Amino acid sequence: MDGKGSRPRPPRVSGGAAGAPQRRHGLARVISKAGLCSRSEAARWIGEGRVRVDGRIVRDPEYPLHDGMRRVRIDGAGAPPPQQRHYLVLNKPRGLVTTARDERGRDTVYRCLEGSGLPWLAPVGRLDKASEGLLLFCNDPEWAAAVLDPRTGPDKTYHVQVDRVPDDALLRALREGVEDDADGARLRAKSATLLRSGTRNAWLEIVLDEGRNRQIRRLLAAFDVGVLRLVRVAIGGLQLGTLAKGAWRPLGAAERDALAQVVRPGAVAS
Repeated sequence: MDGKGSRPRPPRVSGGAAGAPQRRHGLARVISKAGLCSRSEAARWIGEGRVRVDGRIVRDPEYPLHDGMRRVRIDGAGAPPPQQRHYLVLNKPRGLVTTARDERGRDTVYRCLEGSGLPWLAPVGRLDKASEGLLLFCNDPEWAAAVLDPRTGPDKTYHVQVDRVPDDALLRALREGVEDDADGARLRAKSATLLRSGTRNAWLEIVLDEGRNRQIRRLLAAFDVGVLRLVRVAIGGLQLGTLAKGAWRPLGAAERDALAQVVRPGAVAS
């Protein structure tokens, strides 16, 4: 009987060739990984009784699954087919939060996608509220994970206005890096070069090959350098170019594959 208190028995997990159990994920994570919504939104759907597993309502976001969306239905429908995958690039304006919902009621990047008719898309990485520039979105979690992989993913290029004119010693120090006092992480730039300078401030080009939270701001702060503006201008070979602030455009298949290739029959960029 379906209802608030009902809970299907968790599926049995058979061992693999070596007898090891198959990897299981919570129901909310599986729905999110299918590209249907954020993980928090999936948890809300589950709590509202909109999600069924094997035909029965499940209200536990951590209900374990080991076979993806095969047995899951949301409002009677399953995961979207691969041909409905979407990939796009947005020129994020300053002042928007990179999240689906903000508990403080601040405007989010999704404001830029209103009225587009697109399905739910997730940001691929983040730009903080004060940062601007190139931000990717998709409903393809495997592709997003490949783009964000610090070992094999593309470099990220930023133009950063700072509150001083750096000398060669500072640029060299940014490349050598520093240990962050907060968490002990090693913060460094793959490259740091001077683009142009005035009498009291300058623009730098900083390239990162990994994506730690607020990495550039933390790195510069370690050398008492303040950030006036921070704009991501490229991810790999994909340039922000002349895309207007707040505007977006779809990625073509060649652009998508140049950033990260995921071998998956039938996946077509929209």
